[in-house]
Amino acid sequence: GLAARADFSFARSAHAIPVAASEMPAAMRSYPIVFIGAAKAPVIITGVRQDENLFVDADGRWSEPHYIPAYVRRYPFILADDSKTAGRLTLCIDRASERIVDQLLAPFREDGGKIAPFFNGTEPTEATRQALAFCNQFQTDFNATRAMIEKIEAHGLFAPRQSKVTLEGGEVLNLTDFQVIDEAALNKLSDEAFLDLRKSGALGMLYCHLASSNSWTSLVYQASIRKARK
Repeated sequence: GLAARADFSFARSAHAIPVAASEMPAAMRSYPIVFIGAAKAPVIITGVRQDENLFVDADGRWSEPHYIPAYVRRYPFILADDSKTAGRLTLCIDRASERIVDQLLAPFREDGGKIAPFFNGTEPTEATRQALAFCNQFQTDFNATRAMIEKIEAHGLFAPRQSKVTLEGGEVLNLTDFQVIDEAALNKLSDEAFLDLRKSGALGMLYCHLASSNSWTSLVYQASIRKARK
């Protein structure tokens, strides 16, 4: 079964986390949004050092009131390609997750054994159906985001970027290997190209990304606080 208490310890070392376009209006308030890799995948930046997420504490709690991305919330569930049927996805779980609990051992857990079983007999429980619906929506949103990225790339709006951040105390960190939207190139688009982006739904993503640059300041501040506590 699935333990009731959400534990985000698995994301403690994730300094960049994938995010869909539909999440960006909420995510941009807390995190810078950039694009990485050959696929220009959009991610939120959750730390300024490799393998450090500033938003997950030692107990696996995500800092409030910051938005928790769907990529993290879906875990330990994930959709995987069905090897027997092309184009079909199967709901899977990560058995290594601490939230996966043997029902016989549940009463002896510190959380009192509150778990949600996956099946009632041979039928999936409501918890399992909700997980499937969430993962299906997650996949739909990411497919839509991928289509928007391809449209943005077709108009030549991505630009490589690297940055330096300075923590309190003078430590300088280099941030590299990411891309941003070239705002000057965006402003030079023809009316026809701009309309093409609007029809694709990509404009919202563009503006959320640009607005999220304001979150770099708070991210660096949080990094300085964590460093001071060590």
